[in-house]
Amino acid sequence: QVQLAESGGGLVQAGGSLRLSCTASGRIFRVFHWGWYRQAPGKQRELVAKIIGGDTTNYADSVKGRFTISRDNAKQAVYLQMDSLKPEDTAVYYCNVQITTGGYWGQGTQVTVSS
Repeated sequence: QVQLAESGGGLVQAGGSLRLSCTASGRIFRVFHWGWYRQAPGKQRELVAKIIGGDTTNYADSVKGRFTISRDNAKQAVYLQMDSLKPEDTAVYYCNVQITTGGYWGQGTQVTVSS
């Protein structure tokens, strides 16, 4: 059984930075991709960033140039560096991993950006 644990959320002023971390427990033999998603109140969950295979990355247009996704295979971890944060980035951020046995989600971490 794979479980994901996110950390690093919090309250930050606009223009500030946060770094989210997500670590998987349980042995993962092959990862298809890692992803970060977010869900703001009253809105659907949306993809923020994804890292596929080795180094291929995809970003939502709204975060391009401000957010950076990275991974550490040895630690079974994925990170999201968020810079130049805006109030509209406020949401619960979820980590997701797609492996051979299916997809798994973390419990989410709150990110709040004040203006």
